[in-house]
Amino acid sequence: MVIKAVLFDLDQTLIDFITMKVEACRSAIKAMIKVGLKINERDGLKKLMETYFKCGIESDIAFTKFLEGEMGKSDPDILQTGIDAYVKTKPKFLKPYPYVLETLEMLKFLDLKVGIVTDAPRVKATRRLEAMNIIEFFDFIVTFDDTGVKKTEELPMKLAIKKLNLYPEEILFVGDSFERDIKPAKKLGMKTLLVKRCDDLKKIKNFLPNS
Repeated sequence: MVIKAVLFDLDQTLIDFITMKVEACRSAIKAMIKVGLKINERDGLKKLMETYFKCGIESDIAFTKFLEGEMGKSDPDILQTGIDAYVKTKPKFLKPYPYVLETLEMLKFLDLKVGIVTDAPRVKATRRLEAMNIIEFFDFIVTFDDTGVKKTEELPMKLAIKKLNLYPEEILFVGDSFERDIKPAKKLGMKTLLVKRCDDLKKIKNFLPNS
């Protein structure tokens, strides 16, 4: 069948999320050191990133857990300073990968339906898309908040198929993870395209727990 719609994963498929996360955490560590956190920048960055991987990359409590691990408690002034620096830095490094904009423009020119299926919370996903001025290219966004489960459970993808009102074989799913994106999409009958971001693996390797 002819492809009539394209569904995208968000982070590490359309957006350079890893660079944004690392640089925002780096700024946070620098700011917290200036107001009293006793740690060097390199170790602080590594430990904060490790905390995110343990708590969840979208976690809202990672900073608190990090400070509790380093200081025995979460100092409110240091915590707020870190969060403020993190939030201020994120937009500076939040950008789409090369050729994403051109691809989205082409898909709209071809009059294909375009959507996103992401494990990110709706507020965070929407903010990222708005910050990069590409949200208008998408007919809809399916987030974790819509189903309460992740893509590996297939329900988010089923919801996207329902929204498109198309046969699965008429839809192309594009993602960076075989397990989280390609495998469930294939199981549901969609065409798939795996995007490999080799540089991203290098960026994040040093921040993985026990690396």
